[in-house]
Amino acid sequence: MDDVKNFPTMIIPNGTDITVNEQGQLSIRTPGNLVIQNSGTYSVIESGSGSVRIDPEVKVEAVSVEAADSCFVAGELTAWRVRARKITLEKGAQANIMLQESDALELDRNARLVGNFASEKELYLMLGRFNQQLRELPTALTPGPSDRRPRTLQGSTSSRTAPPPLSAVSDDEPFASTDDEDTTPEARRRRDEVLSLVRVILERELGRPKLSDVTRQSLERLLEMVRTADLAGLAESARYLLSQIEKPSEDLERAGAMLDGLTAR
Repeated sequence: MDDVKNFPTMIIPNGTDITVNEQGQLSIRTPGNLVIQNSGTYSVIESGSGSVRIDPEVKVEAVSVEAADSCFVAGELTAWRVRARKITLEKGAQANIMLQESDALELDRNARLVGNFASEKELYLMLGRFNQQLRELPTALTPGPSDRRPRTLQGSTSSRTAPPPLSAVSDDEPFASTDDEDTTPEARRRRDEVLSLVRVILERELGRPKLSDVTRQSLERLLEMVRTADLAGLAESARYLLSQIEKPSEDLERAGAMLDGLTAR
C-alpha cells in the first residue's frame, strides 16, 4: 500500500482537451502551463494562456506546438510549426522546427536548432529555388513509392507531417509558355516554385488514410509528372487525373488551378 502512495499523480485541469487523431497522434490542449515528461508523437501541443516545456531526455515529435507565453525545450523537439511569444532552447537541447513564429528566440551555446523558417511563404519559396536539388535527393530520403517509374502505380505512401494550407503562390498568375527557350529566367523560376508547391501538396495528399485505388493511382501519376517536370504530360492529363480523385481537398483543388495556369498556352 505504501508503494502505491508513492506513485506520481496526474492532474488534468478543467478545460483540458485530449484527443487522438486517425494517425494515432495525441493532441493536448490545456489552459495553463504544460510540461511534457514523456517521449511521444503528438498532433497538437497547446497551452492557451501559459507555457509549454519539454523536459530533458524527452523526445517529442509534433505537427504543432503553441504557447501563449513561452516554449522551453530541454530535450528534443521535431515540429512542423512552433508558435509562442518566446522560444528557448536550453543546454543540450535539440530542435528541428520548420516554421517558427515567435517574438524572441533564445539558444544556449550548446543547443542546436535546425530549420527555423519564419513563414510558409519563405519555406515554399526556398523549396522552389532548390527544386533541382530536391529532385536529385536519393530515393531513400524522399517520400513516396520506392519505384517511381511511370509503369507502376502500386504501393503505399506515408507522410509524417501535414503542411498547413498554402498561402505562398497565387494560382491566377499567367505563364507565357511552358517551353524553356521561350521563357525568361524569372518565369522559369516561378515555374519551378509552382512545381515544388504542387509536389508538397501531392505528397501530403498521398499520406491521407483510406485512399481508394483510383485516387492513389491518380495522385501517384500526377506526382511522377510533377517530379520530372513533364509539362506536356501535365497539360494533357492533369485535369483528367484530378477529376478521378474522390473528395479533393481545398489545397488539391488549388494545386489543380496552379497546374492549369502553368500549362496554359
